[in-house]
This record gives sequence, structure tokens and C-alpha cells, in this order.
Amino acid sequence: MTIRKIVFWSHLAVGVATGLVVLVLAVTGVLLTYEVQITRWAEQRAGIEATGPWLGAEALAAAALVETGGQVTALVFENDATAPVSATMGRRGKVLLDPYTGAALGNGDTGVGQFFHAVTSLHRWLSLTGSNGVGKAVTGAANLGFLFLALTGAYLWLPKVWRWARIKYLILFRRSYPSAQARDFHWHHIFGFWALIPLVLIIFTGVTMSYDRVQGMVMTLVGVGGEEEDDDRTGGGESDGTRQMTEAGVGLDAILNAAKAHDPAWRRVTLALPMTPGAQTVTAKVDTGPGRRETRKETLAISREDARIVEVQGFADQPKAARTFWFLRFAHTGEHYGLVGQTIAGLASLATAFMVYTGLALAWRRLVSPVLRRRRRPRGA
Repeated sequence: MTIRKIVFWSHLAVGVATGLVVLVLAVTGVLLTYEVQITRWAEQRAGIEATGPWLGAEALAAAALVETGGQVTALVFENDATAPVSATMGRRGKVLLDPYTGAALGNGDTGVGQFFHAVTSLHRWLSLTGSNGVGKAVTGAANLGFLFLALTGAYLWLPKVWRWARIKYLILFRRSYPSAQARDFHWHHIFGFWALIPLVLIIFTGVTMSYDRVQGMVMTLVGVGGEEEDDDRTGGGESDGTRQMTEAGVGLDAILNAAKAHDPAWRRVTLALPMTPGAQTVTAKVDTGPGRRETRKETLAISREDARIVEVQGFADQPKAARTFWFLRFAHTGEHYGLVGQTIAGLASLATAFMVYTGLALAWRRLVSPVLRRRRRPRGA
């Protein structure tokens, strides 16, 4: 048996074994393409009417303290007068506040949010037992299998004769095909060619999130080691610290205005709460991107005495471990490259769905259809 046949049958076997799970990952990946933008749009349709003056950061912080039972860790202000202010509680959720009355508008758990939560659960662990259960093990194994399929598929795509007529056949669609089998074979190769590069990146970063050891190996390869990380960049501490929001100093309103003035193109500003008693600065994060693009965020240290910005930290200023982690996390969704990256990732996921369908259809015709025909054939025929 030649090397090409060994690769082909290995490709076929792994494809059949992981096909349905990969199809679920692909379809949910398409649905999650613009999750952040759609979720924010849904949350901003809270029906806020600017009937009075904007309360200001100080009053909203006090309201957030009451509405969250003292668990608020940050306030998120959108550059939209009709958008609610989010009082986040770390991973415990958030409460949306009316910026004109301070009233709670809910926790953002809209129908859109519930839909994306369900799709995310299906994408990460097949809606089974959570982040450490069987579902994550299955999707992790499927990711590894999919990486094998991508690499072996690239090898199988290589034409035996490098002529433009043959290459054109493998990368461009045709208007018609002599049979469904010919169409599926052709589409399988075309989608694989155009989606290969983004897919390898998406799959590999998915593997690193599925397996901590793989992520650790990547960190080691890029030279990460011995760096102390401070993951709590949005504030924290005991709820008693929120009482310090009105202590001597310029107050949250001046600090918020300083953060807004830092970059006129700001889309949202996150103020860390509660203020640590005795701390000389307040942490504010200015985001100029439409999604979750870390390269479009800057973290400011603002003086509590005179609202002067004393330190600016961009993506390039973060430790290498943090930069590597954020790249692996958001290269998987394409968000590291902005809306263009998200769109490419979504199209690659859509191409994957077509590849799974055509691949399984071809496998059915090769492996199952002949058996069914033999069983249906009359004896003695």
C-alpha cells in the first residue's frame, strides 16, 4: 500500500469517527461569529429614555453597590447615551443600570443572551457536564482529529501533475456536475483549499484551550516562564472598599472624564471598583474596538488626587504570558484580527460544515452504498 493510500484511509477513518462532532463545532462556530456585537446590541435595546440628567459615575457606582449587594467589581460605560451601564461582578454576572435613574434593568439575560449561552455550551462541551466533563473530552478529541484531517487533507489535495487546468479544477467552482458524487468530491477539495489557513489556526488554538498541557507547551515554546501574572485587571477586593468611592479626591466622574478624553475614539470605558482604601490610582480600561480585541484596549492608572493619567499600558506592554494567552483565546474566534478576522473565522466554519457533509456523503457512497446494493441484489442475479 502506498503512502498516499495510507494517508487517504487514515483521513477517511478519522473523518467518519469525528465527523458529527466536528459538524456541531462548525455550525455552532458559524452561529457564534458575531456573538459579542449581537449581544451588546440586544442589551442596548433596554428602552432607556433620556428624560433627565445623566446621573454620573459616582451616583451609578452607589446604585451598583446596592443592586449587586456589594459585589460590584467594575462599571462599564458605552459611548451611547441610550445604552445601559453594566455593573459587573467578575464571573458572577452583571446588572444593567439605567444611567438616568440608577434603576436595575435586569442582568442582560435576554433571549439573545440565552441563545448564545446555549450555543456556547454546545460548542465547548456538547451541552453535557460542563468544562471538566465528558463533553469537553469529546470536543477536545474531535479538535485533535480535525487537526489531523486538515493536515492530511492538505496532502491529499496536492495534485499529481501541477498544471493550471488541474489546479483550477481543485480551487474553483463549476456551474454543473455530471453527478452528485462528482459535485461532493469537487466541493470537498475547494472548501478545503480556501479554508485551510484560517482553519489550521482555529483548530490549533482550539486544541490549546482543550488541553492545558498543549497550552503549556506553547507557552514554553514562545519563551514564557517565571513571569507573575495579575489576571484581575478589572478590580476586586472586599465590598467595604466601595465606601471609599467618595473619599477625598476628585471622584469617579472626573476619573471617567479623564479616561474618555484619553482617546476620543473610545467605544467603552471600564472603571475598576471598589477603590482600594489608600490607593493613589484608579484603574480604567479604554476600549476602541467593536468586539473583544485586546490590541484595541489600553489600561490607564488615573490619579485619585487630580485625575491625571500616570500610566498607560497597551497590549504590547503586557507580559508575554498574557499576550500569548489572549492571542490563543481570540485567534480561535478571529477576534484578535477584528471584524475581518471574525468574518473569516465564520466563513471557515461554514466551509467546514460543507466539508463534513461532502466528506460523509463520499464515505457513505464508498463504504455503505455497495453493501446495501449487494444485499438488495436478488440471489442468483
